[in-house]
Amino acid sequence: MDLIISESAAQWYIEELELDQNEQVRFFVRYGGVGGHQPGFSLGVTREDPENPTADSTVNGIHFFIEEDDSWYFDGADLQVEMDSEEPQFLYK
Repeated sequence: MDLIISESAAQWYIEELELDQNEQVRFFVRYGGVGGHQPGFSLGVTREDPENPTADSTVNGIHFFIEEDDSWYFDGADLQVEMDSEEPQFLYK
């Protein structure tokens, strides 16, 4: 599994979460939400230090990652985070 973050999406997270250089951002599985890859679940985002990342990417000085415990959600697909007109969208490929 790969985690691909576009520069524009990374910049959106930097501005919205008021991130500083070298901060860590985790994509995690949460129950509920809209537009998830697995029915009944969706992705959340939080600042957190990695423990056992299964996929990661550093863009614009920010380290984005997914923990191994959440890898079941992706079912072997890569996560690509791109900007639509106003906010990031998650693409599973």
